[in-house]
Amino acid sequence: MIFSQLEYMVALARERHFARAAESCSVSQPALSEGIRKLEVELDVPLIRRGNRFEGLTAEGEQIVVWARRILADRKALTEQISAMRSGVTGQLRIGAIPTASPAVSVLTAAFCAAHPLANVHVASDLRSEDVLRLLADFEIDAGITYVGGPVPDGFRVTRLYFEKHVLLTADERGAFGGSTVGWSDAAGLPLCLLDRSMQGRRQVDDALRDVGLTAAPRLETDSVALLLAQMKAGQWSTIVPAAWLHVFELPRGVRALRLVGPERQAEVGLVTLSREPETVLARALTAVARAADLTFLENQPADQL
Repeated sequence: MIFSQLEYMVALARERHFARAAESCSVSQPALSEGIRKLEVELDVPLIRRGNRFEGLTAEGEQIVVWARRILADRKALTEQISAMRSGVTGQLRIGAIPTASPAVSVLTAAFCAAHPLANVHVASDLRSEDVLRLLADFEIDAGITYVGGPVPDGFRVTRLYFEKHVLLTADERGAFGGSTVGWSDAAGLPLCLLDRSMQGRRQVDDALRDVGLTAAPRLETDSVALLLAQMKAGQWSTIVPAAWLHVFELPRGVRALRLVGPERQAEVGLVTLSREPETVLARALTAVARAADLTFLENQPADQL
């Protein structure tokens, strides 16, 4: 058994397609198929349900993939540890994040890159909370940034970052709201564009409206916070977004940001890594950056927008 054979199994489980799996491993499809065939011979069990096309893994194949991910992750952690002892933190830090946490990601990655100039970062920022934990468990990412207010399953380590709070973005002339706050019930009566119902950021909005006996009825839904903000330029919509995003995007002309109250809700966001010993070099380095950072400024809109 060699590492490349395990890499082929992991790639095939991820891609569910022989050609794409081979391409992701930078080998030909015959080479990938032959490597898996030799692994089947060595283990004396079929690993793939074969047909004219990929039809899935056998039960033994699924179990091999679980072990392969762990073995490959340990090999990666070992080489990173040796490299760090010789020349400092190197390699690629892989982060998965929910869309509404992108402002926090930018702060942490900037600090990480400044502290570790030989390392680089890859960020997947359009994930659902459950996807973040799944990718961590499958060793596909090194760290995740997601909601941590509820119970986090065993096997994960949490570094708490800040509380996500919401603001209403609406045109100056719509509603004639006075002051700097607005009630959730008043916001619900506006023509809204919101995140898709499948996303936990949207569920935070739905829960707040449910508390006042209302249900959101948006005319437009999307899985992108950036698209929500872009829609504001059209002038016909209002939207509800985390206050943290106002530290990244400027408000379109003629649009106000009002803090949502009655009730004021908040959802805790944190950095999640695998709870394992020894901890990987990259996860440990990012955790150190997160613990030193103060991200509570993301809980409120910028002072120049008040």
